[in-house]
Amino acid sequence: MPAQRPSMDWPRIVKQLGESAVRPNLVDYERSCAEFTWDDARGALDGLPGGLGLNIAHEAVDRHASGPRAHHVALRCLGRHGEVRELTYSDLRDATNRFANALEALGVQAGERVFVLTGRLPELPIAVLGALKRGAVVCPLFSAFGPEPIRERLERGDGRVLVTTEVLYRRKVEPLRATLSQLDHVLLVGTGDTATSVPGTIDLATTLSAASPIYEIPATSPEAMALLHFTSGTTGAPKGAVHVHAAVIAHHATGRFALDLHPDDVYWCTADPGWVTGMSYGIISPLTHGVTSIVDEREFDARRWYQTLQDQRVTVWYTSPTAVRMLMKAGREVAKEFDLRALRFVASVGEPLNPEAVAWGAEVLGLPIHDNWWQTETGGIMISNYAAVDIKPGSMGRPLPGVEAAILRRDEKGRVVVRDGEAEESAPGEEGELALRPGWPSMFRGYLHDDERYRACFQAGWYLSGDLASRDADGYFWFVGRGDDMIKSAGHLIGPFEVESALMEHPAVAEAGVIGKPDPVAGEIVKAFVVLRPGNDATDELRLELIGFGRKRLGAAIAPKEIAFADDLPKTRSGKIMRRLLRARELGLPEGDLSTLEVTQ
Repeated sequence: MPAQRPSMDWPRIVKQLGESAVRPNLVDYERSCAEFTWDDARGALDGLPGGLGLNIAHEAVDRHASGPRAHHVALRCLGRHGEVRELTYSDLRDATNRFANALEALGVQAGERVFVLTGRLPELPIAVLGALKRGAVVCPLFSAFGPEPIRERLERGDGRVLVTTEVLYRRKVEPLRATLSQLDHVLLVGTGDTATSVPGTIDLATTLSAASPIYEIPATSPEAMALLHFTSGTTGAPKGAVHVHAAVIAHHATGRFALDLHPDDVYWCTADPGWVTGMSYGIISPLTHGVTSIVDEREFDARRWYQTLQDQRVTVWYTSPTAVRMLMKAGREVAKEFDLRALRFVASVGEPLNPEAVAWGAEVLGLPIHDNWWQTETGGIMISNYAAVDIKPGSMGRPLPGVEAAILRRDEKGRVVVRDGEAEESAPGEEGELALRPGWPSMFRGYLHDDERYRACFQAGWYLSGDLASRDADGYFWFVGRGDDMIKSAGHLIGPFEVESALMEHPAVAEAGVIGKPDPVAGEIVKAFVVLRPGNDATDELRLELIGFGRKRLGAAIAPKEIAFADDLPKTRSGKIMRRLLRARELGLPEGDLSTLEVTQ
């Protein structure tokens, strides 16, 4: 395991930055964990007036709009052509009220599904929060989905309303509209009158302007269904993970502890709105803290991203390891062109953050990048590195206050070992399955229409994540790999992330993806697919050099035996390397569900 970074305790931070430094929300980890309760976390939120329950949209918008932060900017939206649109919390309340009233006028009832299929547009959070006010269930979709994944999710999710753009509708929805018997209404984010010319659709702008800005959120049970997130496994149909309004308790608490959000922050989450992070931490969590969130319509460009960080004076930045690697690939000189001193906290999620990226952040951004871990099913961050707590580069960190995590021992067939009804926990440093004790508010409540699949996620009182990890003597968790990504070679169980991280230490390597390739002697051998940094040629000499580099760093038993050069690696929209797709293509196997693929490869 990598060496621990120097202490990041609060007194040292004050000494370095001065008394004006923002005091982290979590300073003493052990004390915070000992004192924390989810009941207290619930008390940090208002609840609906009159004791009528708990509604995500009220906590994110209305409680700020009725107080001193009414005129504070909630969303600063950066358009594709450089235009800027700002919505205060008061503006956002009125806009989401109009959307809720529009749904009511369409006859949409509590519990019915509203799907959103747009890019990073201001209409997306307006639709999401307005639907939640109405009591409808929100399901986000990736704008990069093709027609078939859209159709499948709308059918599985019982989609009644779809909010999308005119372009996306014409390209991806209109051809299959006749097959979607439950889809009653399509609201188009268009350009006014042009959208009304699309048969079978409703112009959103016209509808909102005609709706009342006054709406009273009805009584909402904390256990009422609020969000539906489809997640794809390596096999089988997409699973619809169900989350409830009580999830906002965890969204708020984890934003406070893991992202260190303060009311005066300017916050930028770069996650795609179709991904669970784009919902939990792109919309809900930051708004519950009353911050100003950046909504950037455009896609990645290294220089423009640095420009955005500089010009918007972003203080807290939540991004992905893929984006970090792309910035690293662009070179350090680009970052030096910009003033990034407003940044005080950087975090990453989507897949494990390589130690090299943590060190790069400290050197180039002046801040280490804080990795954290969670899943669609957990609904919120479960394990994290914190602003004032030591970082061990390559580690996911330690569990959030209120979260109990463990590494459970597995037998030779990969099953969790249970004796006398209790799951056996692994010793420090021993690999096993990462598991969580149920009870946090954002825990998913089921897979839509698939109770059996949901029950299979739990055993002996634990939620089984399907991820393999280890925990060291200090309580830090270390990712090893997905259970189905593990490589068994000549008696060794090898985690692909360890090999990928080692290869990335070579100055020529920008990214690496590792799989197990069948071998008649060893069972499997390690094969790596490598993307090179600019200025490096894919030669046989470099291939041999990388194989030797891997052996020196990892030993002959773990190092890759084969290396192939690639222009890019297949990834999900959340940035995860699709190792099973690399393996399928290598072996000529069926590729399976490609609906979450970032770009058609």
